[in-house]
Amino acid sequence: MLIRTRSYARAGFLGNPSDGYFGKTISFAFSDFSAEVTLYETPELGFVPGEVDDSTFDSPEDLLKEIQLFGYYGGIRLLKAVTKLFFLYCRDNGFALPQKNFTVRYTSNIPRLVGLSGSSAICTAMLKALQQFYGVEVPLEYAPTLCLEAERDELGIQCGLQDRVIQMYGGCVFMDFDKALVESKGHGRYERLDPALLPNLYVAYDPNRAEISGTYHKKLRVLFEEKKPDIVAAMSEFADIAQQGRDALVAGRKDALPALVNANFDLRDHIFNVAAANRRMVMTARSAGASAKFAGSGGAIVGTYEDDAQYARLTEVLAAIGCTTIRPTII
Repeated sequence: MLIRTRSYARAGFLGNPSDGYFGKTISFAFSDFSAEVTLYETPELGFVPGEVDDSTFDSPEDLLKEIQLFGYYGGIRLLKAVTKLFFLYCRDNGFALPQKNFTVRYTSNIPRLVGLSGSSAICTAMLKALQQFYGVEVPLEYAPTLCLEAERDELGIQCGLQDRVIQMYGGCVFMDFDKALVESKGHGRYERLDPALLPNLYVAYDPNRAEISGTYHKKLRVLFEEKKPDIVAAMSEFADIAQQGRDALVAGRKDALPALVNANFDLRDHIFNVAAANRRMVMTARSAGASAKFAGSGGAIVGTYEDDAQYARLTEVLAAIGCTTIRPTII
């Protein structure tokens, strides 16, 4: 039995980063980039190193850079953490698994560490493969939580539910992380939105802006738990932006989206003092007439544009500062 599963890159369209703070978000998954897991039955249980599990380097500088960005364990730690929690989930919920082992390997072409959710794509693809291999179906609304716990609780990576939700559901999803629901059921309220409702979208990224998203989220978590009034208020505002976006999309008011996209970034910039190089990406896109905000924690942006002429101008000005721009194919 040979199993191949994929999870796709995602862009946080509205509401992020409130997903880790009982907020609301809209995200979409797009098939231009993906992580693939290949799993097959073998006598022993094995994990094959991937491209970020390097053990040889060209220089001391390359070693230092690799460890600073990816830690000591690369992508295999993600596969192991998801596998552990899947086995625990099955044990705790009375699933008698067949006595068989597997070997698993992964590949990914999602640009690294630019806020397009490469690590969670590996995790969610792994969970999909495990469910197929062992014939166990984790409820769809809970599957993202299992992946979140693998990264957050097992590996100490600060992150939220949004990425794992959209990579398990696909398409475009409005997510309401209502506190009472999350704390009682372990998941939020997830509503699929028809991608045809969305305006013209672009995603742009700068591979040279790679940084660990968990570092940003760790700082944010500290500020939130200290109940800083401006941080707490901002999370409520982010959630309201996502709710307004959802309502506008359902009502067919695409014209309302650009202002909400810009408001999302402007609030973030006001509260969190965005790094100059990341702010430049947003402002450069806006200089071409497009709306723009972070797709994640930095390094990639997402926004709307009016027509082909504006997209051509957008691509040109972003290329001048080292960014690649695509029209995402939403799946």
